Amino acid sequence: MGSGSHLKNKVILVVDDEPDIIDAIEEELDMCLIHKATDYETGLQHLTSYTYDIVILDIMGVDGFELLKKSVQRGFPTVMLTAHALTPESLKKSIKLGALSFLPKEKIPELVRFLEDVVLGEGKPVWGKLFDKLEAFFNRRFGPDWEQQDKFLKEFIEELKAQSKTEP
Repeated sequence: MGSGSHLKNKVILVVDDEPDIIDAIEEELDMCLIHKATDYETGLQHLTSYTYDIVILDIMGVDGFELLKKSVQRGFPTVMLTAHALTPESLKKSIKLGALSFLPKEKIPELVRFLEDVVLGEGKPVWGKLFDKLEAFFNRRFGPDWEQQDKFLKEFIEELKAQSKTEP
């Protein structure tokens, strides 16, 4: 990746029980310093021992939601990255627990772009940008009216759309 990235020299924790996923993330984020963990205990130890610019958590296999709580408590911008838990329910739980973004593992080749949004968002959620970029993906994956099935998600997405109309 280019040295002009907003991610250059950022310290990132990646917690995933699949070493090949961690390797793929490390390859995409070659401009960053990556700390790695393949289980909950190691991830928790890293979260309590170091400071991170971004934390990337898998959901399944590493108790990602519990790690998300700890990461948010420490004030780290946290992104959920999942394949098996790619559901509206997991998306909703990620939002409620304070994740800034939620990415499908199949989007790892686009990870730099998504994480640059997180860095540029200065610790604020980037859900609006995420839904703009992945609306078609989520519609294919979850069904055309997936967000209408859940009151929280429906209101959340409607609020994001309203905000994007009022922002310059």
